Amino acid sequence: MENTFDLIVLGAGSGGLAAAKRAASYGAKVAIVEGDRVGGTCVIRGCVPKKLLVYGSSYRQYIKNADSYGITFKDVKIDSQILLQNTRKEVDRLNDLHTKNLEKAGVELIKGWAEFKDPNSILIKNISDNQGEIEIEAKKILIAVGGSPIRPDIKGASLGWVSDDMFALNSFPDEIVIVGGGFIACEFACILNGFGAKVSQFVRGDNLLRGFDLELSDLLKDEMVANGIELNFGQSISGIDGKENDLTLTTNTKQTLKTKGVLFATGRNPSISRLKLENAGIESINNKINVDKNNLTSISNIYAIGDVTNRINLTPVAIDEGRKFADKIWGNGTLSVNYSLIPKAVFSSPEIAAVGLTEEGAIEKYGLENIKVFRSKFKPMSQSLPKSGKLCLLKLIVKRDNHKIVGCHMAGENSAEIIQMAAIALRLGATKIDFDKTMALHPTIAEEFVTMNA
Repeated sequence: MENTFDLIVLGAGSGGLAAAKRAASYGAKVAIVEGDRVGGTCVIRGCVPKKLLVYGSSYRQYIKNADSYGITFKDVKIDSQILLQNTRKEVDRLNDLHTKNLEKAGVELIKGWAEFKDPNSILIKNISDNQGEIEIEAKKILIAVGGSPIRPDIKGASLGWVSDDMFALNSFPDEIVIVGGGFIACEFACILNGFGAKVSQFVRGDNLLRGFDLELSDLLKDEMVANGIELNFGQSISGIDGKENDLTLTTNTKQTLKTKGVLFATGRNPSISRLKLENAGIESINNKINVDKNNLTSISNIYAIGDVTNRINLTPVAIDEGRKFADKIWGNGTLSVNYSLIPKAVFSSPEIAAVGLTEEGAIEKYGLENIKVFRSKFKPMSQSLPKSGKLCLLKLIVKRDNHKIVGCHMAGENSAEIIQMAAIALRLGATKIDFDKTMALHPTIAEEFVTMNA
């Protein structure tokens, strides 16, 4: 194996893979180091397998509504074990695919855990060919090792799960407590509720989904409660006792409750502790790596992208950062990552997606008197026969002086798919007048964006 490279990438997640393949396409000699599977959090234990679980959990509601469309099911059985097994098979396929794509791109994959020896040298331990430890060096090094879920510092925390653990279960419990109010907590609450589990969610704050529009988070809260999820605000878990499938929890208000499982979804931290950054002189504050606008660290040849910088921890952002990095260094590129108007979604039930400013954010930035809010709230056509189901909410935040749309939000069916297209319009500076001039496509949910009045 060669020991000298133009670029060493630490971490074979979305950002690292994008950077490595793009750099190799310019002729750079690239090695990528990964101690786990190829694909990173998103592919192995995040977005992709979670979305598959979301799809699976939706079928219970489809079956419930089927009779209103003249379709009758008999002897319906829900078996989360089969879905989890099939999801892991798909993850295996994607891991193999990403590994083969690295080989096709001419990137050398080195299996093992990396740590810095100095600014140009990396030590790799526990490598796959049983060499024990090797040393490699490069002119440029890119840190893209991602993040990992936080396990709280409370009594019995090891008895609970974090999000990584959920994909390794043989089957889901029929009763669970979920701690947290962010997107991971809400998504798993809805997934498990969809499989018929009794779900209790404990949220330290007063609202779900910090950073999302409050009207959307309130709608999600109401729908989750209507679906049977118990929401406990202003509360947290202070201790756990017991054994697997028989746990006793203590809350911060000294209450106790019994459950079969606990999921901690209380945030993530950059996975930089094993890298020995100090050996290279890399500055990190509050467990994140400091970088400039070009993702350069405090050391002139070392860069960092993705969750290790703890800026905007989204897969497409890490991919764009990785490609822009390679373009600048080897392709003489001039573009920087544009961090404005990044769309985001929560694959809860109902699904939520947004791009741009929330109503609260727009008021803070422009003043209440300088914005106008357009909204449409209704039951979608898919629920007209079942006479049940979730509401849709579509919302536009508009500046009064120039009619420019500064925020677009949606809760309901296919929200993420619709907001992806809306993000293009906002990126191009679309106004409410532009939306009004656009012909509606009927009957659709999305047509409300071009027909709504205040």
